Amino acid sequence: MSHNLISQSRNDARIRGLFAAALLFGFSLGTASAQGRDSDKKDEKEIPSSLLPGPATPAAITPPVGNSAFLAGHGVGTQGYVCLPSGPAAASWTVNPARPEATLFINLFGEAFQIITHFFSPVQNPNKFAPNPLAVGNATWQSSFDSSKVWAQTDKEHTIAAGSDIVSCPHSGSIACLLLQVIGSEQGPAGGKALTKTTFIQRLNSNGGSAPATGCAVPGDVGKQALVSYSADYFFFRAD
Repeated sequence: MSHNLISQSRNDARIRGLFAAALLFGFSLGTASAQGRDSDKKDEKEIPSSLLPGPATPAAITPPVGNSAFLAGHGVGTQGYVCLPSGPAAASWTVNPARPEATLFINLFGEAFQIITHFFSPVQNPNKFAPNPLAVGNATWQSSFDSSKVWAQTDKEHTIAAGSDIVSCPHSGSIACLLLQVIGSEQGPAGGKALTKTTFIQRLNSNGGSAPATGCAVPGDVGKQALVSYSADYFFFRAD
């Protein structure tokens, strides 16, 4: 009897925690929406400040003025690599674009709650920033609350090497820190829009994830694959 009561108490506590996380998530979105509506007023003179101010970042990975962070999460996952030829008798590890996999969490009352999954998939609803033709797939972020999605891409101009900025990207030897432009979005199956207004995504404070130091050097290694663990902080921006 006492065991059942303890189990029920733990379940109740877990449910309350999840409910609180959902409320927190909804509050951040609602505040962002309200602030966005305020910016549409004719007498508005100021650009709303960031709702979730992150660390100062170099210009290359800073979103344009007029975009504010509305959601942040800590991502834990793996970066994929494939061994490809790099010369007549050599090979080297190359990022496998189809293998970013991560889960993003927020910390609430000392507990980590999942808010987003990060993976690779084809863009279903491209916007004006999407390339034409579309790639086979792009980095994808999907809300764990309403299954809304965004797709995004970056380039070398919006990338900084890990260790090059002590504030936002301090871990030398890790995967790069990035600013990604959203190139498509999709509502959840029930019409959820938690992520659909996202304009830019920052990947900061990357730790780990770089290509292995061994295992890909000669033609006989070609075709090998590797998954390397990493963590990073992700900031999601929307237009003010």
